Amino acid sequence: MQLEIVVLSKAGGREVNEDACGFWSTPEACFCALSDGLGGHYGGDVASKLAVEHILDWFRETPECSVRAVKASLEAGNSAIMREQQRDIRLKQMRATAVVLSIDIKHDVAIWGHTGDSRLYCFRQGRIIEQTRDHSVLQSMVDAGYLQPRELRISPNRSKLLAALGNEQQFEMGIKSVEFPLLHGDIFLLCTDGLWEYVEEEDMERMLGASTSAPEWLRALESQVLARGHAGQDNYSAIAVWCSDPDEATRFDASQLAETILSDEIPL
Repeated sequence: MQLEIVVLSKAGGREVNEDACGFWSTPEACFCALSDGLGGHYGGDVASKLAVEHILDWFRETPECSVRAVKASLEAGNSAIMREQQRDIRLKQMRATAVVLSIDIKHDVAIWGHTGDSRLYCFRQGRIIEQTRDHSVLQSMVDAGYLQPRELRISPNRSKLLAALGNEQQFEMGIKSVEFPLLHGDIFLLCTDGLWEYVEEEDMERMLGASTSAPEWLRALESQVLARGHAGQDNYSAIAVWCSDPDEATRFDASQLAETILSDEIPL
């Protein structure tokens, strides 16, 4: 399996980018992490960067693609935020979402996990076949049949979360419980709510079908965010991972990279 990975992270209409994202790899595996510091909580930018840094640090020490590893990496991010809360009283209320993707390049399988409303999508043959479920009040109401799914994007209460890193009492994880077999051509998108709120799933699929590379696809997604956004709009970030046949030429081979990217603004 060969991977093409592209990262996008922009401040949007805000003065500070409270999103962070990055990836790290070995010849056998690749690990991606994305986090959104919660708006309104002082230190959101600190929380998101701590989450990504410590999630990826955990994989550096234990480069393992498993349910146990994904769960432990999220716990490491949570612990790092809580330690910083105790060290600096000003950061006591900081929180962050997180989504993690672990890919076994050698055996062509993936495991992922998340907390909060940052999402992971998996596309196969241009269609979404896997999508994480938000840990939010609105998602629970949609699941119970009280609201329509469109409310997730337009309701004024859409940012009320049921779980996040940095809150021991509300630290809930959603973990893919079994290995996910990968096929050549599978594509992953990890993104914060600042992106998916403005790009519906049908538009993600349509733009993917019209794109020939990960950078082109992210540029199209960003264009829609900017077209539908407004002054003061939220930060938006994404990691696109394209899985391909190793015999095919690609823009980027993740197995050759062993560096973390903590991104504020990375041009495509």
